[in-house]
Amino acid sequence: MTHVAILGGGPAGLAAAQGALAAGARVSLLDEGDRLGGQFWRHHERLTDRRLQHGWHRFERLRRALADGDAEVHVRASAWSAEASADGVHLRVVVGEADGDGRTPIDVHADAVVLATGAHDLALPVPGWTLPGVTTAGAAQALAKRDGVAVGRRTVVSGAGPFLLPVAHSLALVGSRVVGVHEASRTPALARGWLPRPWELAGKAGEFAGYLGALARHRIPYRTGSAVVRVLGEERVEGVVIAGLDAEWRPIPGTEHEVACDAVALGHGFTPRLEAALALGCAIDRDHGGRFVAVDDAQRTSVAGVFAAGEITGIGGADAALAEGAVAGFAAAGGALDDPRLGGPLAARRRMRAFALRLDRAHGIRPGWTAWLDDATIVCRCEAVTRRAIVERADVPSRAMRLATRAGLGPCQGRTCGRAVEAIVAEAGGPAASAGFDRRPVLAPVRIGELATLADAERYS
Repeated sequence: MTHVAILGGGPAGLAAAQGALAAGARVSLLDEGDRLGGQFWRHHERLTDRRLQHGWHRFERLRRALADGDAEVHVRASAWSAEASADGVHLRVVVGEADGDGRTPIDVHADAVVLATGAHDLALPVPGWTLPGVTTAGAAQALAKRDGVAVGRRTVVSGAGPFLLPVAHSLALVGSRVVGVHEASRTPALARGWLPRPWELAGKAGEFAGYLGALARHRIPYRTGSAVVRVLGEERVEGVVIAGLDAEWRPIPGTEHEVACDAVALGHGFTPRLEAALALGCAIDRDHGGRFVAVDDAQRTSVAGVFAAGEITGIGGADAALAEGAVAGFAAAGGALDDPRLGGPLAARRRMRAFALRLDRAHGIRPGWTAWLDDATIVCRCEAVTRRAIVERADVPSRAMRLATRAGLGPCQGRTCGRAVEAIVAEAGGPAASAGFDRRPVLAPVRIGELATLADAERYS
């Protein structure tokens, strides 16, 4: 029986598990969260307000499929090493509380692996964004969905992309007054991205309309071509400066105005988590201004036995992740693409890939955003590295710049600041930093003591 390991328990990973089980494989699912669901299905069992859990019935069906198929599931499982060979794929994992002692090491040897590691929030820095009360849009959404907690009494949501709409809605449902949603892209860019070929949006138009209706019911203003360009306050957030933006996201002089608030949620899209894919040697596709794992029609990467699905192959949302995951899991287990059971997922994948291209055209980051930074703006929060420090060393190779400034060398290892650092270096005329912030020999934090116990690791082959 083919053994398929799946790295990630969000929509793509859960759909991959269901697909692999349907094709007759034995499945091992590994997820670093406390519970399955990933970034999309963040929840706590005690919360009963299902308005905060979009597509909850789909999640329950996928979770039941795992139980019915007797899949081996590990949560709080951090894969810190991934290797591919002629014998399959070898994952080294520690299981337990991320900051706790006594985590259990396990080795997973599988015939094939589906990488469904997802993406994390991308929040572009602004002056004052290190003040207490500033979160990423995803963090604000997580607190609302999982714990029923609002990040503030008066919240401003700013960034780019349709994700801002459900974030604002969730905040309103848990009691925050959202005083504005500010979309950086201007109306002409949004129209170019979303209006052509409206029939391609049949499954999404109703969803967008629902969120816009929710904003109207809660009297939440939605402004395009505008952004938070400064956060105000001494000890914590006291307000923000909003400015109009031009087509390249440069602030327009004379449009600045202050808005009182005690919380800010910033979200400018998502960054794929490529560490495991790079460790395994997967080729990266740099088309469309991004960096994603290159896959074929079966979601197969350039490395034998390694498949990828979800946000690491392109930012397209949960529906795209579900479709790609179903294809990847089925194919990884040896299933054929012409199997009738893949008809639905393949059709959904075609629709959602068109949606992903629209998303990038309408909301993709424009280079002018760096104009709202000043020299003292902290870009790397872990190491308190300012824009000035990065610009002063922008002319040296990427590795030397990072060693000199320590940008990206803190606890998050560049996950938060990497894209911003690269944009600032590029604007200053420095060499491209390319994949420097994604390539990590150790994929997740692991203690020296844990490494010493590897000989006693449980093995799952």
